[in-house]
Amino acid sequence: MGSSGFSWTLPDHPKLPKGKPVAVVVLDGWGEANPDQYNCIHVAQTPVMDSLKNGAPEKWRLVKAHGTAVGLPSDDDMGNSEVGHNALGAGRIFAQGAKLVDQALASGKIYDGDGFNYIKESFESGTLHLIGLLSDGGVHSRLDQLQLLLKGVSERGAKKIRVHILTDGRDVLDGSSIGFVETLENDLLELRAKGVDAQIASGGGRMYVTMDRYENDWDVVKRGWDAQVLGEAPYKFKSALEAVKTLRAQPKANDQYLPPFVIVDDSGNAVGPVLDGDAVVTINFRADRMVMLAKALEYADFDNFDRVRVPKIRYAGMLQYDGELKLPSRYLVSPPEIDRTSGEYLVKNGIRTFACSETVKFGHVTFFWNGNRSGYFDATKEEYVEVPSDSGITFNVAPNMKALEIAEKARDALLSGKFDQVRVNLPNGDMVGHTGDIEATVVACKAADEAVKIILDAVEQVGGIYLVTADHGNAEDMVKRNKSGKPLLDKNDRIQILTSHTLQPVPVAIGGPGLHPGVKFRNDIQTPGLANVAATVMNLHGFEAPADYEQTLIEVADN
Repeated sequence: MGSSGFSWTLPDHPKLPKGKPVAVVVLDGWGEANPDQYNCIHVAQTPVMDSLKNGAPEKWRLVKAHGTAVGLPSDDDMGNSEVGHNALGAGRIFAQGAKLVDQALASGKIYDGDGFNYIKESFESGTLHLIGLLSDGGVHSRLDQLQLLLKGVSERGAKKIRVHILTDGRDVLDGSSIGFVETLENDLLELRAKGVDAQIASGGGRMYVTMDRYENDWDVVKRGWDAQVLGEAPYKFKSALEAVKTLRAQPKANDQYLPPFVIVDDSGNAVGPVLDGDAVVTINFRADRMVMLAKALEYADFDNFDRVRVPKIRYAGMLQYDGELKLPSRYLVSPPEIDRTSGEYLVKNGIRTFACSETVKFGHVTFFWNGNRSGYFDATKEEYVEVPSDSGITFNVAPNMKALEIAEKARDALLSGKFDQVRVNLPNGDMVGHTGDIEATVVACKAADEAVKIILDAVEQVGGIYLVTADHGNAEDMVKRNKSGKPLLDKNDRIQILTSHTLQPVPVAIGGPGLHPGVKFRNDIQTPGLANVAATVMNLHGFEAPADYEQTLIEVADN
């Protein structure tokens, strides 16, 4: 018990029995959207998920999987697999992304961490390079965070600072780049007055320079590398303000697609190439458009483009951008410290747990589910199985992925009688959805549905209970849309494919022969989200959730 009175023992649920095996199925990238030809879940044959949705209305509902529901700053922030599984497993909402950075900057904690102490070793004789999106859009980065960081590092010994800017025009108005550059230039001028050699060294538009994602076009990253690291670009200017104004004056120019430029001194030399002994920080907090650059900065064996010169640097991200790849290995702001997760509680209350997915999502159903924690809570009560993902191909080539193998392992675990909870992630909707291949994503959704059937059949056989849900949307909407919801067309009148996650809600379905007949979804929770699932699962195991968990989604009617 300890002096605080804390106990791992969960109280028994007053109405729900213990001892029924529970299958928890997470469909990755499976949201709910209007049915049309770009909704791959709607187009695909998904009889099992359809039957859950069209079955008992009190056993199927939608929950929020983006924005504030998963700890992100605003409801313009789409969900992702990491924050989604954190919420599903933790049962509470923890600050993520920008919010974490804000807290670390406000408290000064950012300067106490391993990441900062690592890059600080370069301050004495090297240059600190800050690379990222210059914008107050708040989707990938925020200008005020960069301003605070500049102040903080200069107060802590950074003598030479170079900022490599990427103009936005996507999350903010086109043309706003000029004002952001003016603001930054004023700040750097003040730093120079204090004896810090601080200036902008290079730039370019985010969609043409550096910020590609999902390995769509490595040339975008190479253009950035050439300007930022090598100090080489087709355009050379004396100042960033002159650069942005001049390049914006070209026909059809916009902030998103400004060509790369470098700032040069009076002799025509670039003012800020990255050299041996320098430190580099990528300042974006959002991961998806920093991962490719992080690979180029961090990996010794890298062959996606010719880096020409690979300086020996100290590199840190604002955050870790990929928890699976542990990339980058150094970062200024640590992930949220999540304690007392549902997984740990249940294991400590005797729930024998089996978790399985394939490589690309295995970490989500284990590490992220368990509060960013590796390994078992109790190896005698848990088994985690990773099915190797296909490698060397894009996922649209084999859209079935390993759904069948995952489902069979879950089935076998249920039938073995050795486990009380069997938890899986079926990655198809997300991983194939990211390729933007609509036909393949339809196949992927069908494969995931077939996998759900195998698992639910096994639940039926053992008299168990199922909870089927998702971590965020993706496959349910594959096209970019205007404000009224109509598909956007490109200049050749082709639809613009949406490869990203969405802001859509996701389903939660419950059932199975072991489910108490009085159980139904409540309708008194204002905006239920993924974090409400953990307490729900605890109830299905016959326990009450801890008092500080988000409320359970279910109630038990007295029959």
